[in-house]
Amino acid sequence: MTVDTTEDLFVDGLKHAYYTEQRLVDALQELEETSSSQELKSGFAEHREETQNQIDRLEQVFEHVDADAEAEEDPVVEGMIQAHEEFMDKDPSDEAVDRFNIAAGQKSEHYEIAVYGNLIPMADQLGLDDVADTLEETLREEQDELDTLSEMGEQFDYGELTVSE
Repeated sequence: MTVDTTEDLFVDGLKHAYYTEQRLVDALQELEETSSSQELKSGFAEHREETQNQIDRLEQVFEHVDADAEAEEDPVVEGMIQAHEEFMDKDPSDEAVDRFNIAAGQKSEHYEIAVYGNLIPMADQLGLDDVADTLEETLREEQDELDTLSEMGEQFDYGELTVSE
């Protein structure tokens, strides 16, 4: 597919967002499973459910713009997932895993905020007011999740974190 118009760029961006959300459903399960804090486990489980709702919304957006709901691989998302895998290979303590998982969640939320923050003005420019509203709902959820993770990070007791090389 060539990308020549704002509409092409918008659909291409939707495909990357769709991929991102689909991969994050699995990544959130991994974060939940590797966290030792029950608060973190619950938070990642809840966000996984919210992410599934965001996938459903994106499918509605694809339908609204008469495009196939296709995921296009995003190397940024793959890099974040790979970073988690590499960290886990270092045999970190439970506390280090929890803090790393908070940071990983924050990074993914920042990225998603950027993705939706770019899609919304394009939807507006294309006259897709309903689509922009749908994407803004997701953007607000991502911002709320970032706030929650940031609060957890600020309250985190660093004590003695250990990571073996």
